[in-house]
Amino acid sequence: MTAIYEPTDALVLDSTAQDLLFREARTANAFTSEPVTDEQLAAIYELVKWGPTAINAQPLRIVAVRSDEAKERLVSHLSPGNQDKTRKAPLTVILAADTDFHETLPEVFPHMPGAKDGFAELERRTNFSINNTWLQAGYFIVGVRAAGLAAGPMGGFDAAGIDADLLAGTSLRSVLVVNIGHPGDDAWFPRNPRLEVERVVTSL
Repeated sequence: MTAIYEPTDALVLDSTAQDLLFREARTANAFTSEPVTDEQLAAIYELVKWGPTAINAQPLRIVAVRSDEAKERLVSHLSPGNQDKTRKAPLTVILAADTDFHETLPEVFPHMPGAKDGFAELERRTNFSINNTWLQAGYFIVGVRAAGLAAGPMGGFDAAGIDADLLAGTSLRSVLVVNIGHPGDDAWFPRNPRLEVERVVTSL
């Protein structure tokens, strides 16, 4: 009798961790009032910073929006459907791309001394930093889940408005806004289908 093969058999990570990070993890739309501490946010970053980026550039910057005043300023730049849940979330962060990431290349990519010089043009730096920040944003969401918290990433916002308001005077450009906390009542929308492997993976 042929044994039934389960895809999880090929993974080193145990099934509980797989569920925590992926299968049972959901985008949360409601949270409890339990706070998310600076220590938890630091622990998340200390984990996800090891994810790869092109030339180890690490352009992600995390702006924690904690004060009521800053939260209201942020909410004013969100789409209507994201405003109320953001007001109620215990922590909201802006994941931003540092367009001056090249200044740290001598430190983080030391074996190529001239790497910084290739990013003198702002447009190139901006495109590069935003692309790699999206990559790091994916790591960040999984890191939030690894901390036993739920993430509510949101793309519905006025990026130019956030940049001109909360990020004014910096080299940061907003990429994603994420609510973080312990999931509350009715936190989940119905689960949408995922594509099967046969429709996604091809071999050449």
